Amino acid sequence: MTSAAIKDNQTRIAVLDELLNERYSVRAFKPDPVPRETIEHVLRTAQRTASWCNSQPWQVVVVSGAAKETFRKALYAEAASGASHASDFPPPREYLGVYLERRRESGFQLYNTLGIARGDREAYAKQALENFNFFGAPHVAIIHSTEALGVYGAVDCGGYVGNFMLAAQALGLGTIPQAALAFHSAFIRKYFDLADDRRVVCGISFGYADHAHKVNSYRTSRADVVDTVTFVE
Repeated sequence: MTSAAIKDNQTRIAVLDELLNERYSVRAFKPDPVPRETIEHVLRTAQRTASWCNSQPWQVVVVSGAAKETFRKALYAEAASGASHASDFPPPREYLGVYLERRRESGFQLYNTLGIARGDREAYAKQALENFNFFGAPHVAIIHSTEALGVYGAVDCGGYVGNFMLAAQALGLGTIPQAALAFHSAFIRKYFDLADDRRVVCGISFGYADHAHKVNSYRTSRADVVDTVTFVE
């Protein structure tokens, strides 16, 4: 490989590193809508996501404007009513060991930033409901797959979500992937008149991040490669 090619590769990976390091889950957005052409650019880029047998199982409902507000109010009322969770995909059975440690670290970072006292379950619940306000985002995308592809369809959708967020980051947008929305899969399926065989994977709220809001001031940690990878040679 020539020195010019090596330099070009280093430049390309530096851009990806920068996007990955900059991206975080935004929990406060500005109300300003994102231009349609920018949203479509994000969608076109994410569409290049690799998938099992090129099945491309993701389907996306992008909700904006007055329709987003109507949906937000309806979904928030559903969640606040205490309606039972009905995820199409089973959530984690439990968090153990290092996974529990990471979950707690992330949660306490959020609560400490917002001044929520440890153990204040009422405040925890109130903050959790902000998922259904989309954290003030002007847009929300609902990602759904087909029942026949099962967990592999969901895995492919996960790749799509990751690329959606990176594309949005590159275009100056903030995002937050939300499994919480999928806790009300049946409600969402009925609301948008989705076919019975569609399975809701998650939502993505997106728009322009409110960088001045304190909730956007912290960043979660990442494990080192040595903690996650085994080399066999």
